[in-house]
Amino acid sequence: SKNMSGNVKEEAVDYDDFVVRIVQLMQDIPSGINDKVLMNSIPELDTKGRATCINKLLATGKIDLFKAPEGLLYKLKAPSNAINIRGDQEEKVVFKIIETSGNKGIWLRDIRAQSGLLQQQLNKVLKSLEAKKLVKSVKSVNANKKKVYMLYDLEPDNSVTGGTWYSDQDFESEFVEILNQQCHRFLLHREEKASANKSGGPLAVRNGSLVKVSEIASYISELGISKVTLRHEDIDAIMKTLIYDGKAERMSGDGGEAMYRAVKSLVDTPGLVKSPCGVCPVIKDCGER
Repeated sequence: SKNMSGNVKEEAVDYDDFVVRIVQLMQDIPSGINDKVLMNSIPELDTKGRATCINKLLATGKIDLFKAPEGLLYKLKAPSNAINIRGDQEEKVVFKIIETSGNKGIWLRDIRAQSGLLQQQLNKVLKSLEAKKLVKSVKSVNANKKKVYMLYDLEPDNSVTGGTWYSDQDFESEFVEILNQQCHRFLLHREEKASANKSGGPLAVRNGSLVKVSEIASYISELGISKVTLRHEDIDAIMKTLIYDGKAERMSGDGGEAMYRAVKSLVDTPGLVKSPCGVCPVIKDCGER
C-alpha cells in the first residue's frame, strides 16, 4: 500500500506463528538447529524474519546461542528447577546460579558476585539449600581443596574430584603403583606364554604377546584390587606410565584398537613418570615427542 506521499508502506508482519514453529523445531531436535535447518524447514521465512524470530526468543530467554563449526547453533533452554523449590526468593536465585554451573560446580565468590548477596546472607541460604539436599559442596583438587557448589544429585566432574586416582581429594599413589605392577605382570605373563610357542617364529611371538585394554581391565577386575570399576581410559592412563618407564609399548590392532606388549627397559626411570596424568593442568600440551 502507498501513503499520502506516494511512498510504499511496509505492512507489519506477525512473526508469532513462526516463533511457535521454530520452538517446535527445537523441541524435535534438542541437540540444536542452525540457519540451514531453519531455511529448509521454514523456507517461507526470509533472512530478516529468521533474525527477528531468533532475537525474540533470545530476548525472552527461551533459547541459548552456541558457536559450532557450521555456524551459530540455537538450542531450546532447559527449564530451571528453581521455580519448583520451596523457599524464599534468595534461595531460588542461588539455586538457579548453582544449577547453571553443571557438574563442574561454582566457587563461593562467583555465587556471591552473581547473586549480589552479602556473605552472611549467602552462607545462610547455602546452609538451607544443603539441609534440604538440593545442593552440595565438593572439595576441588584444583584449588587447595576449596569447595565448589553443585546440585545435590550430580556426579562431580573428574576435573573437580581428580577421578579414579584420588580419594577424598588425595592422590592414591600406592593404588597407582599396585596397578602399575599388576598390569606389567599381566604383560610379562602374556609374553612368556607367547615365547613358549616358538613354532610360528619371532613375528608370531611378538603378535602373541600383544594385549588388548579390555583384557587388562578384565584381569584387574578379577584380582579385586580396585574398589571402583576402572574404565578403559583409566587402564590406558596406567599403561602410559609403563610406556614412560620403558616397560611397555603401544601398538594399534585391528580397527585401530590400542594394544600393549611388554618390552625390556634399558634404563631406570624417575618416579615422576609413574603417576598417571590425572588432572595435570598442562595435559593438553603433552605429547609423545
